[in-house]
Amino acid sequence: MLHGKKAVLFDLDGTLIDSMWVWSEIDKEYLGRFKLEPPKDLATKIEGMTLLETAYYFKEQFPITDSVDEMVTIWNEMAYDKYKNHIPLKPYAKDFLDFLKKKKIKMGIGTSNSLELTKVALQSLGIIDYFQTIQTASNVCAGKPAPDIYLLVAKELKVKPEECIVFEDVPSGILAGKRANMTTCGVYDQWSKELTEKKKDMADYYIHSYKELLMSKEK
Repeated sequence: MLHGKKAVLFDLDGTLIDSMWVWSEIDKEYLGRFKLEPPKDLATKIEGMTLLETAYYFKEQFPITDSVDEMVTIWNEMAYDKYKNHIPLKPYAKDFLDFLKKKKIKMGIGTSNSLELTKVALQSLGIIDYFQTIQTASNVCAGKPAPDIYLLVAKELKVKPEECIVFEDVPSGILAGKRANMTTCGVYDQWSKELTEKKKDMADYYIHSYKELLMSKEK
Protein backbone atom coordinates (compact mmCIF):
# COMPACT_ATOMS: atom_id res chain seq x y z
CA MET A 1 0.00 0.00 0.00
CA LEU A 2 2.77 2.46 0.89
CA HIS A 3 5.12 1.39 -1.91
CA GLY A 4 6.33 4.47 -3.78
CA LYS A 5 4.41 6.83 -1.51
CA LYS A 6 6.08 9.94 -0.11
CA ALA A 7 3.10 11.23 1.87
CA VAL A 8 0.12 9.96 3.82
CA LEU A 9 -2.91 12.24 3.97
CA PHE A 10 -5.55 11.83 6.65
CA ASP A 11 -9.08 13.00 7.10
CA LEU A 12 -9.72 13.80 10.78
CA ASP A 13 -13.17 12.87 12.07
CA GLY A 14 -13.91 9.16 11.97
CA THR A 15 -10.53 8.48 10.39
CA LEU A 16 -7.88 9.52 12.93
CA ILE A 17 -10.15 10.31 15.86
CA ASP A 18 -13.35 8.71 17.12
CA SER A 19 -15.50 11.83 16.96
CA MET A 20 -18.51 11.31 14.71
CA TRP A 21 -20.74 10.74 17.75
CA VAL A 22 -20.13 14.37 18.73
CA TRP A 23 -21.84 15.74 15.63
CA SER A 24 -24.78 13.38 15.97
CA GLU A 25 -25.30 14.67 19.52
CA ILE A 26 -24.92 18.30 18.43
CA ASP A 27 -27.41 17.89 15.59
CA LYS A 28 -29.95 16.39 17.98
CA GLU A 29 -29.38 18.96 20.72
CA TYR A 30 -29.33 21.96 18.39
CA LEU A 31 -32.45 21.01 16.42
CA GLY A 32 -34.12 20.17 19.73
CA ARG A 33 -33.90 23.86 20.64
CA PHE A 34 -36.40 24.44 17.84
CA LYS A 35 -38.47 21.38 18.78
CA LEU A 36 -37.19 19.54 15.70
CA GLU A 37 -35.92 15.98 15.27
CA PRO A 38 -32.94 15.17 13.01
CA PRO A 39 -34.07 13.21 9.93
CA LYS A 40 -32.69 9.69 9.76
CA ASP A 41 -30.71 10.51 6.61
CA LEU A 42 -29.24 13.77 7.94
CA ALA A 43 -25.71 12.39 8.40
CA THR A 44 -25.68 11.15 4.79
CA LYS A 45 -27.03 14.46 3.48
CA ILE A 46 -24.33 16.57 5.17
CA GLU A 47 -21.46 14.11 4.68
CA GLY A 48 -18.29 15.95 3.68
CA MET A 49 -19.77 19.41 4.18
CA THR A 50 -17.95 22.15 6.06
CA LEU A 51 -19.67 23.68 9.09
CA LEU A 52 -20.58 26.68 6.95
CA GLU A 53 -22.04 24.51 4.18
CA THR A 54 -23.96 22.52 6.81
CA ALA A 55 -25.34 25.74 8.28
CA TYR A 56 -26.62 26.83 4.87
CA TYR A 57 -28.19 23.38 4.45
CA PHE A 58 -29.90 23.65 7.85
CA LYS A 59 -31.18 27.09 6.92
CA GLU A 60 -32.76 25.69 3.75
CA GLN A 61 -34.21 22.55 5.35
CA PHE A 62 -35.39 23.62 8.80
CA PRO A 63 -37.35 26.56 10.29
CA ILE A 64 -34.38 27.99 12.21
CA THR A 65 -34.15 31.63 13.33
CA ASP A 66 -30.37 31.67 13.94
CA SER A 67 -28.23 33.11 11.16
CA VAL A 68 -25.71 30.97 9.33
CA ASP A 69 -22.82 32.62 11.20
CA GLU A 70 -24.60 32.15 14.53
CA MET A 71 -25.06 28.45 13.82
CA VAL A 72 -21.37 27.94 13.06
CA THR A 73 -20.39 29.76 16.26
CA ILE A 74 -22.86 27.79 18.38
CA TRP A 75 -21.74 24.45 16.92
CA ASN A 76 -18.06 25.26 17.52
CA GLU A 77 -18.81 26.20 21.12
CA MET A 78 -20.82 23.01 21.65
CA ALA A 79 -18.03 20.87 20.20
CA TYR A 80 -14.97 22.54 21.76
CA ASP A 81 -15.09 20.84 25.17
CA LYS A 82 -15.71 17.43 23.63
CA TYR A 83 -12.82 17.81 21.18
CA LYS A 84 -10.49 18.97 23.92
CA ASN A 85 -11.39 16.47 26.62
CA HIS A 86 -13.50 13.56 25.42
CA ILE A 87 -12.43 12.39 21.96
CA PRO A 88 -10.00 9.45 21.67
CA LEU A 89 -7.71 8.43 18.85
CA LYS A 90 -8.83 5.56 16.69
CA PRO A 91 -7.22 2.28 17.84
CA TYR A 92 -3.55 1.93 16.82
CA ALA A 93 -3.58 5.29 15.01
CA LYS A 94 -0.69 6.59 17.14
CA ASP A 95 1.33 3.45 16.40
CA PHE A 96 0.78 3.95 12.68
CA LEU A 97 1.85 7.60 12.92
CA ASP A 98 5.01 6.49 14.74
CA PHE A 99 5.70 3.98 11.97
CA LEU A 100 5.31 6.65 9.27
CA LYS A 101 7.53 9.07 11.17
CA LYS A 102 10.22 6.42 11.50
CA LYS A 103 10.04 5.80 7.75
CA LYS A 104 10.31 9.57 7.13
CA ILE A 105 7.01 9.60 5.23
CA LYS A 106 5.38 13.03 5.24
CA MET A 107 1.97 13.44 6.86
CA GLY A 108 -0.82 15.95 6.39
CA ILE A 109 -4.45 16.45 7.33
CA GLY A 110 -7.29 17.54 5.06
CA THR A 111 -10.54 18.01 6.98
CA SER A 112 -13.97 19.54 6.59
CA ASN A 113 -13.85 20.48 10.28
CA SER A 114 -12.76 23.88 11.62
CA LEU A 115 -9.08 24.64 12.26
CA GLU A 116 -9.86 25.47 15.89
CA LEU A 117 -11.44 22.09 16.66
CA THR A 118 -8.85 20.22 14.61
CA LYS A 119 -5.94 21.80 16.46
CA VAL A 120 -7.41 21.43 19.96
CA ALA A 121 -8.07 17.72 19.35
CA LEU A 122 -4.60 17.03 17.93
CA GLN A 123 -2.92 19.00 20.72
CA SER A 124 -4.91 17.24 23.45
CA LEU A 125 -4.03 13.86 21.95
CA GLY A 126 -0.35 14.81 21.63
CA ILE A 127 -0.06 14.18 17.89
CA ILE A 128 -0.13 17.63 16.29
CA ASP A 129 3.63 17.63 15.67
CA TYR A 130 3.39 14.57 13.41
CA PHE A 131 1.80 16.65 10.65
CA GLN A 132 3.72 18.98 8.38
CA THR A 133 0.49 20.66 7.25
CA ILE A 134 -3.11 20.86 8.46
CA GLN A 135 -5.62 22.14 5.94
CA THR A 136 -9.35 22.73 6.39
CA ALA A 137 -12.04 23.11 3.77
CA SER A 138 -12.28 26.81 4.59
CA ASN A 139 -8.96 27.16 2.73
CA VAL A 140 -10.36 25.90 -0.58
CA CYS A 141 -13.18 26.83 -2.94
CA ALA A 142 -15.03 23.51 -2.77
CA GLY A 143 -15.31 20.93 -0.02
CA LYS A 144 -15.27 17.14 -0.39
CA PRO A 145 -16.02 15.29 -2.66
CA ALA A 146 -14.14 17.92 -4.66
CA PRO A 147 -10.38 17.14 -4.70
CA ASP A 148 -9.31 20.66 -3.69
CA ILE A 149 -8.48 19.96 -0.05
CA TYR A 150 -6.19 17.02 -0.79
CA LEU A 151 -4.51 18.76 -3.71
CA LEU A 152 -3.75 21.65 -1.34
CA VAL A 153 -2.28 19.30 1.28
CA ALA A 154 -0.07 17.66 -1.37
CA LYS A 155 1.06 21.07 -2.60
CA GLU A 156 1.99 22.13 0.93
CA LEU A 157 3.92 18.89 1.43
CA LYS A 158 5.67 19.41 -1.94
CA VAL A 159 4.69 15.98 -3.27
CA LYS A 160 2.86 14.88 -6.41
CA PRO A 161 -0.72 13.60 -6.03
CA GLU A 162 0.25 10.15 -7.29
CA GLU A 163 2.83 9.97 -4.49
CA CYS A 164 0.08 10.28 -1.86
CA ILE A 165 -2.30 7.86 -0.17
CA VAL A 166 -5.45 9.21 1.48
CA PHE A 167 -7.13 7.63 4.51
CA GLU A 168 -10.87 8.37 4.73
CA ASP A 169 -13.91 7.07 6.61
CA VAL A 170 -16.73 8.23 4.30
CA PRO A 171 -17.46 7.89 0.57
CA SER A 172 -17.31 11.63 -0.16
CA GLY A 173 -13.79 11.77 1.24
CA ILE A 174 -12.70 8.69 -0.69
CA LEU A 175 -14.07 10.27 -3.85
CA ALA A 176 -12.15 13.48 -3.08
CA GLY A 177 -8.93 11.46 -2.87
CA LYS A 178 -9.65 9.59 -6.10
CA ARG A 179 -10.49 12.82 -7.93
CA ALA A 180 -7.15 14.17 -6.74
CA ASN A 181 -5.47 11.20 -8.50
CA MET A 182 -4.33 9.73 -5.20
CA THR A 183 -4.41 6.20 -3.86
CA THR A 184 -7.23 5.78 -1.32
CA CYS A 185 -7.78 3.64 1.76
CA GLY A 186 -11.18 3.38 3.39
CA VAL A 187 -11.26 3.21 7.19
CA TYR A 188 -13.95 1.52 9.27
CA ASP A 189 -15.98 3.75 11.57
CA GLN A 190 -18.93 2.75 13.73
CA TRP A 191 -20.93 5.78 12.63
CA SER A 192 -20.73 4.90 8.95
CA LYS A 193 -20.78 1.12 9.25
CA GLU A 194 -23.79 0.88 6.91
CA LEU A 195 -21.53 2.32 4.19
CA THR A 196 -18.79 -0.27 4.67
CA GLU A 197 -19.42 -2.15 1.42
CA LYS A 198 -19.66 1.08 -0.53
CA LYS A 199 -16.34 2.24 0.91
CA LYS A 200 -14.73 -1.10 0.04
CA ASP A 201 -15.97 -0.80 -3.54
CA MET A 202 -14.76 2.78 -3.94
CA ALA A 203 -11.36 2.71 -2.25
CA ASP A 204 -8.17 1.07 -3.47
CA TYR A 205 -7.69 -0.46 -0.01
CA TYR A 206 -9.79 -0.89 3.12
CA ILE A 207 -8.88 -1.42 6.78
CA HIS A 208 -10.95 -2.13 9.85
CA SER A 209 -8.10 -0.97 12.09
CA TYR A 210 -4.63 0.55 11.71
CA LYS A 211 -3.39 -2.56 13.49
CA GLU A 212 -3.73 -4.41 10.17
CA LEU A 213 -1.08 -2.15 8.62
CA LEU A 214 1.31 -2.66 11.52
CA MET A 215 0.85 -6.41 11.45
CA SER A 216 1.57 -6.54 7.72
CA LYS A 217 4.86 -4.70 8.33
CA GLU A 218 5.88 -7.23 10.95
CA LYS A 219 5.58 -10.15 8.53
